[in-house]
Amino acid sequence: MKIEAIQKKSTLKFLLLLIVLSLPFWLLGVVAKHLADWLPINLPISALMAICPIIAAIILVYKENGASGIRELMRRTFDYKGVSSKIWYLICILMMPFVLLLSYIIMRLLNQPLPAPHIQIAAIPIFLLVFFIAAIAEEVGWTGYIYEPMLKRWSALKTGILIGAIWGIWHVIPLIQADNNPIWIIWQVITSIFNRILMIWIYNNSSKNIFLGVIYHMMINVSVFLFPNYGSHYNPVITSIILGIVTTIVTFLWGSKTLAQYRLSKR
Repeated sequence: MKIEAIQKKSTLKFLLLLIVLSLPFWLLGVVAKHLADWLPINLPISALMAICPIIAAIILVYKENGASGIRELMRRTFDYKGVSSKIWYLICILMMPFVLLLSYIIMRLLNQPLPAPHIQIAAIPIFLLVFFIAAIAEEVGWTGYIYEPMLKRWSALKTGILIGAIWGIWHVIPLIQADNNPIWIIWQVITSIFNRILMIWIYNNSSKNIFLGVIYHMMINVSVFLFPNYGSHYNPVITSIILGIVTTIVTFLWGSKTLAQYRLSKR
């Protein structure tokens, strides 16, 4: 069997297994919706499906390479030192807070109803811990398992669009269960696509480091839920437009094929 066929097969296996593993959580979100009422943030119980990508990846890696494959995957996931340039840490940490701050300013200029800006300082350590764990669970699958097979078949830009779309659609049921309207959900999926493209840009420019993907993913959620009133006024339309501009600039400067060939660098 050709390598491309094997890679395609492994990708499809991951996605199918991910859906199967997610089904119980989607059903839980229907029958036990009231369990999320005690949370200050609009996060349904079905969001616990975040654990599914790491389970799917571990199952498939074990089947393909045994326990040694799992150890290598975990080693790469927590390889916080193996970053080609520390500037990527700053990008991962500051990108989404900057985007959400700019979003807030734009919403103010558009006279949209917003509460007074208030950062829940006491909630930050809790958010960082919870969403760090959730990001690890997701990125072991998305970044650690599915990136390379797709990057070997398609350009970095196309890979980002495909994974971002799948990633966003995978979240649709929890977003529905969180009582978001269809337009809001569509724009949130678009936001996911732009974020995934940027995550692949970071990945390809940082010695293919999985840990940075975890940090970026964590900061997406932390930034959204620190938006006024625990994310209640977060607007994916404006966020998508800002991220779309950033993604366009990144694609122009680093090239759509790899997102890693900076055109202004010295030859």
